Amino acid sequence: MNTAERPVRATRIAVNGALGVLFAVVLVLMAVQYAHQGRPWAFDSAVGAGVCVIALLRERNRRWAAVAGLAVAGAAGLVAGLARLPGEPGAAAVLALLVLGGSAIRTLPAREAGAVAAAGAALMVVGLLTAAAPGTPFRVGIQVWALALGIGLWLRFLDYRRRAAAEAVRQDERLALARELHDVVAHHITGIVLQAQAARIVGRRRPERLDDTLADIETAGSEALAAMRRVVGLLRDRQDAAGTAPTTVGAEQLAELVRQFEERGPDVRLRLPADQADWPPELTTTVYRIVQESLTNISRHAVHARSAGVDVARDGHGITIAVTDDAAPARHLHQGGFGQHGGFGLIGMRERVEALGGTLAAGPRPGSGWSVHASLPFPAEERR
Repeated sequence: MNTAERPVRATRIAVNGALGVLFAVVLVLMAVQYAHQGRPWAFDSAVGAGVCVIALLRERNRRWAAVAGLAVAGAAGLVAGLARLPGEPGAAAVLALLVLGGSAIRTLPAREAGAVAAAGAALMVVGLLTAAAPGTPFRVGIQVWALALGIGLWLRFLDYRRRAAAEAVRQDERLALARELHDVVAHHITGIVLQAQAARIVGRRRPERLDDTLADIETAGSEALAAMRRVVGLLRDRQDAAGTAPTTVGAEQLAELVRQFEERGPDVRLRLPADQADWPPELTTTVYRIVQESLTNISRHAVHARSAGVDVARDGHGITIAVTDDAAPARHLHQGGFGQHGGFGLIGMRERVEALGGTLAAGPRPGSGWSVHASLPFPAEERR
């Protein structure tokens, strides 16, 4: 499981835990109420528990969970009518059907969601018409099912709007990456052309060194192919974010970026390695984009920060980038713009970094402030 999936899984576990507690409380309360009134309670509790368990397991297959919940509730209503038991579905089962219906309407394809909605409505209407005391649970069931459909449609609309926004920024990013692909190709092909020209001269003057020169050309071609594969990987259908980076990225461009940020934000300590000449262009543009996005989020979401730091380092394995600030926790608003769930910028940066074989993490620092840390490995040479 990658870092981005962990908070989503934790949220789902928390939601299911809260639902489990709520279901248990309702089941106990209804059993106590029925027992106090001298009415049969075991059948209602069993049906309610069954539908509640199905609702808690809905993540495995929302389609069949909704079908199973409706089937259990429908069969229970039929049995209750024949045996002259209290009408079904009871309160716990109705609450679980609300969860199943809303979940199905939110996530299933339109045709299947419509079928689930119609089946649930038909179940409630038939129960209302055939029950011995039609006013008791079924009228409430119809209202709750309508509420489930409304909540599901509202959440479905929010998901659609979020996907549309992500698609818009992804298209902008894909255009930017297409330009970067051109720049990467130009960088490597220019080197190959120059080496080929040198090979002609070496072949005339020092034929014994021609094999070494041709080997260099082969290596440069392999590196060009590997670089193009990495950048093309970024152009796949991923949730990237918009933004641009200069064609050539180095110490001067990063220093200029920091200078522009300091004009409207806190002071920034910039630390760079001495030599960036041999860095692949797709790595240098990614470094620039990480620093750019991180500083932008500091200016937007940590306006009370007094200082920030940008540390870019190189070791034997690759490049590390750390961007930090010292905003007080109470005044820090990164969670809304650059946390695990929010911020299309972080989505795009994570996709870029992971496509290059690296890792990216963002979160609060111990005590105060926020940090963004990325590691980018140098590509291994690929030979045909």
